Amino acid sequence: QVQLVDAGGGLVQAGGSLRVSCAASGRTFSRYAVGWFRQAPGKEREFVAAITRSDGSTYYADSVKGRFTISRDNAKNTAYLQMNSLKPEDTAVYYCAASSKPIYLSDIRAEYDYWGQGTQVTVSS
Repeated sequence: QVQLVDAGGGLVQAGGSLRVSCAASGRTFSRYAVGWFRQAPGKEREFVAAITRSDGSTYYADSVKGRFTISRDNAKNTAYLQMNSLKPEDTAVYYCAASSKPIYLSDIRAEYDYWGQGTQVTVSS
C-alpha cells in the first residue's frame, strides 16, 4: 500500500500561481501511476491531470491544459501540480491519487486505488 498526503493549497488571486504537492509513503512510489482530481462544492470529483510511472508522459483535462503542469520526483516520493493563470472556476479541493493497476494516463476515478486527504485551493476574483 501507499499513503498519500496532499499539501500546498491556499488562497490566491485570479491570475496567480500555486503549487500543490503529494507526498507518498509506504511502497515504492515509482510503482504507481499518479493523477490529480478536484472537487468543487456541489459538483462531482473531476479529473485534472495524470502522469506515468517513470517516462514522464502526461495528460490534462481540457480545462487546465496549458495552465497546469503535473510532475513527479520518484527519488523524493512526491508528485506536484503546478497551477498558473488560476481562475475562480479552479476553486476546489484538490486530491492526489495513485494506482497500482496497469493503467496509462487514466482520467477515470475508479482506476485509482489510493487517495490523499485533499487540499483546498481558493481563487478569488
